[in-house]
Amino acid sequence: MRKSRLNNEFFRFIAVGLSNTINYYVIYTLLFWAGCPYIAAHLLGFVTAFIISFFLNCFFVYGVKPTWAKFLKFPLTQVINMGLQTLLLYIFVDIFGWNEILSPLPVLLVTVPVTYSITRWVLTDKEVQ
Repeated sequence: MRKSRLNNEFFRFIAVGLSNTINYYVIYTLLFWAGCPYIAAHLLGFVTAFIISFFLNCFFVYGVKPTWAKFLKFPLTQVINMGLQTLLLYIFVDIFGWNEILSPLPVLLVTVPVTYSITRWVLTDKEVQ
């Protein structure tokens, strides 16, 4: 039973991640089309999608109450995610000589479960078992 709950939670985490990507891109595109410089559009899109992500993860994925403490710790999940993605991409491309276009795919296979575990720990104070 516990394994099934974690699987459902993980798939909801993936759905929220896809939603965040769409949110970011729509906001970025709309702001850019409205005349906003692309860097400003990117930053505003990122911050907005990040805030939406926090609330979706709290309510939809983990079923926890959002708090300021959790909100302030939430960026840690993205810092670790981006750092690990960058490191693995570098290793796969520059050290192993893998294709630059295909290398991000196995990177995601590693980083999505890691990010899920860290996000779960930050938002629920529980580790994945």
